[in-house]
Amino acid sequence: MKIDILTLFPDMLKSVLETSIMGRAEKTGHVEYNVINFRDFSLDKHQKVDDTPYGGGAGMVLQVEPIVRALRSIDGYETAEKILLSPQGTPYHQQTANTLAQKKHLILICGHYEGFDERLSAYVDREISLGDYILNGGEVAAWAIVESVVRLRPGVLHNEASILEESHEDGLLEYPQYTKPAEFEGAKVPDVLISGHHGKINEWRAAKRLENTAKKRPDLYAKWQKKDA
Repeated sequence: MKIDILTLFPDMLKSVLETSIMGRAEKTGHVEYNVINFRDFSLDKHQKVDDTPYGGGAGMVLQVEPIVRALRSIDGYETAEKILLSPQGTPYHQQTANTLAQKKHLILICGHYEGFDERLSAYVDREISLGDYILNGGEVAAWAIVESVVRLRPGVLHNEASILEESHEDGLLEYPQYTKPAEFEGAKVPDVLISGHHGKINEWRAAKRLENTAKKRPDLYAKWQKKDA
């Protein structure tokens, strides 16, 4: 998989992409990262990439031209999945991560200032938002998307089977997890987990997934009930 990220702040991402699972994935050849500063594609002598909005208003708007020039500099950009990171985008979910993990080439475009010139939307395939809140720029969203996608690629995680049991993978939260010691300040690990009876452990975990979701995310539980009906 190849992932290109267009940003005004490449240093915010480069160190993250070299760390932990994401860094190891690149070293083992499972993914290739390319961070592009689209300021380098400005035709302005001062490398300006924003301007005041037509019609007036506060803040500055990112110009379409330098971003499109940066896009067109990427080999294979025509067939890549081009994603604009924007608070106006579709909320990001695990199902979207699974879809993007099947792609061979992703291009993520990070915004800043008051947003993008609307004409940029004609050059992308989708807009994605991390949620209903505002960040200073799209770099945090890019980081989150890259990490959630890369970990799903075959061979990246040592224990790929664990992905199937994670929260949100099938619409439910994960069951509670415990490790040593078996008792801490009077709180004990449930007896079933140390019983060695795998059938009962699986039953307990299945029940706890439902209980956990109903308690912590009743919205997800309601969706799951509707889907399972």
